[in-house]
Amino acid sequence: HSFEAMSNLSKELRTKLAADFSLPALKIDATQFSNDGTVKSRFKTFDGHLIEGVLIPTDERKTACVSSQIGCSLNCKFCATGYMDRKRNLTYDEIVDQVVLINKQSEESFEKKLTNIVFMGMGEPLMNYSNVLKAVERITSEEGLFMSPKRITVSTAGVAKQIKMLGDDAVKFKLALSLHAPNDAKRSKIMPINETNNIKVLIEALNYFYKKTGNEITLEYILFKNLNDSPEDAQELTKVFRQIPADLINIIEYNSIEAFRFTKPDEADVQNFMNILSANKVNARLRRSRGKDIDAACGQLANKG
Repeated sequence: HSFEAMSNLSKELRTKLAADFSLPALKIDATQFSNDGTVKSRFKTFDGHLIEGVLIPTDERKTACVSSQIGCSLNCKFCATGYMDRKRNLTYDEIVDQVVLINKQSEESFEKKLTNIVFMGMGEPLMNYSNVLKAVERITSEEGLFMSPKRITVSTAGVAKQIKMLGDDAVKFKLALSLHAPNDAKRSKIMPINETNNIKVLIEALNYFYKKTGNEITLEYILFKNLNDSPEDAQELTKVFRQIPADLINIIEYNSIEAFRFTKPDEADVQNFMNILSANKVNARLRRSRGKDIDAACGQLANKG
């Protein structure tokens, strides 16, 4: 994996090679193209693990959705990645490599560089704290893509201690919280991490983060039929929103995954939910998922091939 390990070469040559060339940390193992332009890539690590990254093109944006871990340990009940064991954290150069390779795809397919990066692929980014921060540092540096950190979003299922650490480290990127439920009873049912990091604890951590960084947070909320899509849920969500320094809630349609018991809400309920938020002056946007036909949408990344 590194020139250092090539003991058949002289020490001087190894040092020189390492300075002049970096070996790619990842290889593209498979690529799938969605009919909406989304490209899903499966990458192979040097030790044979597979991870996935996605290029999401719109007219004005080219976004890379990248992974931070091989598998995930948080076991959110609605996410395909949660059903794979966490094998290990990705190294910072494996994270950077995903961005480099997806940027290349963007240039080849659309003649445009990436405009945005979201850490919303496999894994919980804040459980791989130092590598994610180091990768962002590299991507935003002149040697990297020289991208503004404001165009990078790190999404977390809610690890309060690390959210506060981000505040102490005065990070410049955007933070998104996967809330997905308006109260603890419902959230704990679908996100076991809520047992140790409940909504009250997260509200406190997010306010601390905001005080330290001045960066407003984005909330993510997937609608599930008969679970969190009622008018009462919308009212409760409003109350939570008002306690968090958030500028936006992304309301996301659930993408069904074969083996799961969750289903997509009825269109009328979705509209009703959005109307209540709007009447409550909550800045909410309905996000229709991209790349569903190739299992590249939110929560569908599980190396199906």
